[in-house]
Amino acid sequence: MDGSHGGGGSSQLNVLGSPLATCSLQPLTGYFRTGCCETAADDFGSHTVCARVTAEFLAFSKARGNDLSTPMPAYGFDGLNPGDRWCLCVTRWKEALDAGMAPRVVLAATHQAALSVVTLAQLMAHAIDD
Repeated sequence: MDGSHGGGGSSQLNVLGSPLATCSLQPLTGYFRTGCCETAADDFGSHTVCARVTAEFLAFSKARGNDLSTPMPAYGFDGLNPGDRWCLCVTRWKEALDAGMAPRVVLAATHQAALSVVTLAQLMAHAIDD
């Protein structure tokens, strides 16, 4: 990684080899909270998969110790609701995939770094266009 970040104008690429598209501005997502699933060397969780979360996935993630649905005002986090788009850690998405609980992904907004953990075919099998 070159370490650059900064939203839709960044030089980072998606899994299709194109410039990384915005995942979500409402709620504001991404490791850098730019709305994009950008990453850098200090993003140890690799928040690179743009997913549209479901109630089932939120329950799965909470059961695994990562509660994404409960608001945490101290961190400016309102909690996610089914249908929200969010930059997930690629290992959590893979864990959900292996358990049959993977949420759908937006390929244009999923960072190419995700391909170090999952295959393009796995992502494409869960792709949505919205």
